[in-house]
Amino acid sequence: MLFKSGNEVIPCGMFSIEHFILLAIATVCVIVALKFTKNMEKENVKKIIRKATIFLWILEIIKIIFNIKNYGISAVNKYVPLYFCSLILYAGIFSGYCKGTLKKMGDVFLSTGGIIAGLIFLLYPLTSLTSYPMFHYISIQSFVLHGIMVYIGLLMLITKYTTIEKRDIIYYSAIIIIISAIAYVINLKCGSNLMFISENYQGTYIEIIYNSTGKIFPIVMIVAQATLPFYIIYGIYSLLKTKNKKEIREENNKIQEKEEIYNH
Repeated sequence: MLFKSGNEVIPCGMFSIEHFILLAIATVCVIVALKFTKNMEKENVKKIIRKATIFLWILEIIKIIFNIKNYGISAVNKYVPLYFCSLILYAGIFSGYCKGTLKKMGDVFLSTGGIIAGLIFLLYPLTSLTSYPMFHYISIQSFVLHGIMVYIGLLMLITKYTTIEKRDIIYYSAIIIIISAIAYVINLKCGSNLMFISENYQGTYIEIIYNSTGKIFPIVMIVAQATLPFYIIYGIYSLLKTKNKKEIREENNKIQEKEEIYNH
């Protein structure tokens, strides 16, 4: 069953018992992993990013081979890793092995878009559980990938491996726009729907956007992916940062008051 094609298996579906089991396992793994690594030095965090990237690329290559073998070379949507969630494969390389602008692009995506992409998939695994059962390679690989996306993003923020500034939207948007441009060209030539920017995806929230935007659908999808995930995480990050500063300031004031009382 692990490597059977979608035509030979019965999918477990979203919001099924199997879905919630996989979600629970992924959640526990992320929490436990963060507990044991939240105090790591930056150099060790970088090593984790590098190892995770290599591991995910191995899983992705197996997935590509599986899909080509079962669905053929013409099924571009099945095996070409040019989707929002696939960006961890490239961002991981940028963050773990590059310097300068490329590293910044990788850091920013992993700590913002990667978290959002991972969370959305874990809650709404549209591209795996609607086609495969729980104990299938595609289902397992998908939950592992998206769980790691959430873990790495949170780890980078918790350990302060990277910080998020408002101007970082430039780096975040850059990687999305570049990948979207490549995906759009391939979509035109192959009739595919990479990055979900060229065609409708029936039965999903994308269908609502498609029906309401018409000809500008590709632009709307690219802009949404190139902005919303970043600003969601940046907004939460800023609120927590402000709250933390306030708590530190209040604690310092209490200490100062105690010292004044003692000195008098």
